[in-house]
Amino acid sequence: MKRLRTFIAIDLGKTIRDKAVALQESLARAGSDVKWVEPENLHVTLLFLGEVDDRDVPAVCRAVTDCCREHAPFTMSVETVGCFGNPRRPRTVWIGVGEGTQEVVALHDALEGALLELGCYRREDRQFTPHITLGRVKRAEGGPLDALAALLAKKADWQAGEVAVREVLVMSSALTPQGPVYAVLSRAKLGST
Repeated sequence: MKRLRTFIAIDLGKTIRDKAVALQESLARAGSDVKWVEPENLHVTLLFLGEVDDRDVPAVCRAVTDCCREHAPFTMSVETVGCFGNPRRPRTVWIGVGEGTQEVVALHDALEGALLELGCYRREDRQFTPHITLGRVKRAEGGPLDALAALLAKKADWQAGEVAVREVLVMSSALTPQGPVYAVLSRAKLGST
């Protein structure tokens, strides 16, 4: 039996993704040792399911589809830059969600309930905060990190604009030496359209 690393995500669309990539490039100039997320892998993760038996994937896709029908499409703004960890020792660099945060959290909570029932998900200890991971800091010390921290502070009010959220994706992630390779397993439309 095959197992798939599976997660549920909101796509950003090309315009927002391009702005996020431009931001990555500008932050990379700080010279910190950061593993930047590949442009095609930038998204808002709603739930990370981990390893799912391939025979359970259709049930996961069905649960996500059923759940999404109950939620209307909405607009999500992508804005602000921050980090998890101490700003002077950032671990993960992210961009946030402004408008649409409540809808994203409501979607997360509904999906979490449905997938806990299926037994394909374990609730996370930390509270869900909608964000897009830009990169992971490899080494957390030294001069380049101070430069990164200063850049993050300077770009804290960065804005990418809005994206119309009309669907949720069930994705698989295959780990390779070059980084994760994502594939769309299913698309769940929002609202009863």
